[in-house]
Amino acid sequence: MSSGDETRRTAVQTQGLTAAEAAARLRRDGANVLPVAAPPPAWRLLLGQMVHFFAVLLWVAGGLAFVAGMPELGVAIFVVVVINGVFAFFQEHRAERAAERLRDLLPRRATVVRDGAPVEVDASELVVGDVVALGSGDRVSADLRVLEAHALRLDTSTLTGESVPVSVEADDVALAGTFVVEGEGFAVVEATGSDTRLSGIASLTGTGERPRTPLARELDRVVRTVAAVAVSVGAVFFAVSLLVGTPASSGFLFAIGVTVALVPEGLLPTITLSLAMGAQRMAARHALVRHLESVETLGSTTFICTDKTGTLTRNEMSVVEAWTPSGAAGVSGTGYAPEGEVRAEASAYPAIRDLARVAARCSTGRAVEREGRWVARGDPMEAALYTFARRAGVDVEDDERRVPETRRFPFDPRRRRMSVVVGERLLVKGAPDSVLPGCRETNGAEDRLAEMAQKGLRVIAVAARNITEVPDNADEAERDLELLGLVGLEDPPREAAAGAVAACRQAGIRLAMLTGDHPSTAEAIAKEVGLLGEESVIVEGRELPEDEAMLGALLDRDGVVVSRVEPEDKLRIAHALQARGHVVAMTGDGVNDGPALQQADIGIAMGRSGTDVAREAADLVLLNDDFATIVAAVEQGRATFANVRRFLTYHLTDNVAELTPFVVWALSGGQFPLALGVLQILALDIGTDLLPSLALGAEPPRPDSLKEPPRGRHLIDGPLLRRVFGVLGPAEALVEMSAFVAALAAAGWRPGESFPTGPALLAASGAAFAAVVLGQMANAFACRSTTRWAGSLGWTSNRLLVGAVAFELLALAGFLFVGPVASLLGHAPPPLWGWAVAALAAPAVLLADAVHKAARRRRQTAPKR
Repeated sequence: MSSGDETRRTAVQTQGLTAAEAAARLRRDGANVLPVAAPPPAWRLLLGQMVHFFAVLLWVAGGLAFVAGMPELGVAIFVVVVINGVFAFFQEHRAERAAERLRDLLPRRATVVRDGAPVEVDASELVVGDVVALGSGDRVSADLRVLEAHALRLDTSTLTGESVPVSVEADDVALAGTFVVEGEGFAVVEATGSDTRLSGIASLTGTGERPRTPLARELDRVVRTVAAVAVSVGAVFFAVSLLVGTPASSGFLFAIGVTVALVPEGLLPTITLSLAMGAQRMAARHALVRHLESVETLGSTTFICTDKTGTLTRNEMSVVEAWTPSGAAGVSGTGYAPEGEVRAEASAYPAIRDLARVAARCSTGRAVEREGRWVARGDPMEAALYTFARRAGVDVEDDERRVPETRRFPFDPRRRRMSVVVGERLLVKGAPDSVLPGCRETNGAEDRLAEMAQKGLRVIAVAARNITEVPDNADEAERDLELLGLVGLEDPPREAAAGAVAACRQAGIRLAMLTGDHPSTAEAIAKEVGLLGEESVIVEGRELPEDEAMLGALLDRDGVVVSRVEPEDKLRIAHALQARGHVVAMTGDGVNDGPALQQADIGIAMGRSGTDVAREAADLVLLNDDFATIVAAVEQGRATFANVRRFLTYHLTDNVAELTPFVVWALSGGQFPLALGVLQILALDIGTDLLPSLALGAEPPRPDSLKEPPRGRHLIDGPLLRRVFGVLGPAEALVEMSAFVAALAAAGWRPGESFPTGPALLAASGAAFAAVVLGQMANAFACRSTTRWAGSLGWTSNRLLVGAVAFELLALAGFLFVGPVASLLGHAPPPLWGWAVAALAAPAVLLADAVHKAARRRRQTAPKR
């Protein structure tokens, strides 16, 4: 650098901008804030909940009800749509507001030089040309060009994924979103706000289109299927009505009523409630859901790509081993707390203690207690070395007061070491392959180094020499050293990580660890948490195939470890796995992770260590950064999917019973009277079935929900249809029609005679109605499980369901015995014989369900031939 450049730099650094210049540039360039896309207005979000496909289907159904001269039916359907839309809107809005409170990427304050004096300003007021003072712990608030650097090191992990801090010298760039872990310096602002590199990555995140969730795709399939069936059945009954001589106008209205009655009005409220309940349960387990459908998506997950640091590990560096030529030591303790034990032979302890003292004096990181918890201040590795010294009985602060540092040669990435002069002694710390060549003797350190590296420990070498005159050149100073020893550090796995990994494997979910760390460190952690298996692949990011198909084939297995991964690698990996049919969950915390989080079927951001860009791109935020929380969320997601299937089983069983009278009427050519009318079916769907449906949507996860691979992700499949149309539905329908016939017989009707009309027919219809309600009460308990009979689950274990069934019983009494309501529905209280037969619906449904489940168990356990 020329002397002129140095002079200009010193002048700018001394004077900085004037307050007037800074104000003018702030008006010209705008505030130093990340651009945030304006959210759509609330009315548009609310409208979106009212006009999706299924809601439109219900609007049309309600309109047809008015056309058919059944305004009560139309109003009821409209009310269901509006209530569900408002409910879903408030749930999504609440989640979004909670996510907004997590934004805290850029700091609020920064120290700048204005009018020749340092002042503290809001970070949003930084402008191009400002001179910023940087110190340990400061967050970099804009893109900077370093003017002066004194042992300056930055944590750039949010941008690069690399957890090891980097050294920064004059003329280097310091990007917004990084922070200072050591040293101090001055830098000039080169870009702010939307012009920063951070903003560019954030905008890349915003340009990606979020893929539709599996639940959304499956609901589309179900809704279209239901719509096609409803319209087809309506058309069939219209044709039959014409064949039996019904006037076309009456037949058309009759067909519309049947079609409307087949629409599952409770589907949306049940799904929304189930998702909301799942979101609340996840929040209680430290997982914030930003999009309700993500609750179920987790249950569909077949592949999880997880970070290492902070997710599988505690993000707390700890010294676990130390070695000196006099002997070795093991170190115990948790995190950065000073409590712990250094275990060494008495003859080796003085050397171990000196090793710990020198390592701490070469470090500026410290461990401090905040709110009852010990945390790192500065570089986590150096905080761990400080804690090591405390555990070895060294009072670092007292040592610094007695013998202060007089000279420092900062860490240089080319030398990979640093040193300080303390009294008449030069103390050196650095990478072993940098420090050991400068030592007079190594005393077998290479063998110990290899052992530590195999364990995946990060190893630091510490040395010293007596010195009377300090050379100006670091390389000249750091020679002819005495090796004091080696220090092995690890970021220990979380206590629950191994169990969570095993749970994923048992649940049929494949795992990949994607980390920016060194390959040996990543492999060691993967082994420790049990991620590696027989078919595992360990690869560096630079070795990944460029071809997407080859990449997918390489990674589509359980126990993949990708080290030195780049942001683009994560995005490619998500694409490649999705192309192979996987539902991919991707974790991330840095700005660089945003695009991959958005591309994944479910993006999972870190709540403690993550950036706001990552959180904004994510569907789920882990408030405790713990991988085990993901497993708990998967369990809840599977429960949500199962709850929707429970509702569909419950509702379709009701549909079988509701349609049976129409089928009998059609098969008899219109001679056999209808046991149920359209308004009675509406009363069943909304008046008696809705609350049990919602209660089924609130079922908690089963203990065995993670003990098998994810099944087919269709809400309606063969087993469900066989259970509905072959077991539960026929049992309920048989008792329903039997109750109808029994009530007619009680009025004097005999086979072969003309069917009675008037009060006798109304009472018989009431008996059929009662049979369906009582059968559905039992069906609600039967639908709680696909494998176990209702009694084994405990009749009162779902209190919401108990209350809903009790309400259903009261509603039945109201529908039958409140005169105006009974008259509107077209039935009357049944006679004694009608009640007697209707009461058999509950045990008949439970018995049929128990026999069916027992037969299934026998088939599954029978030896195959």
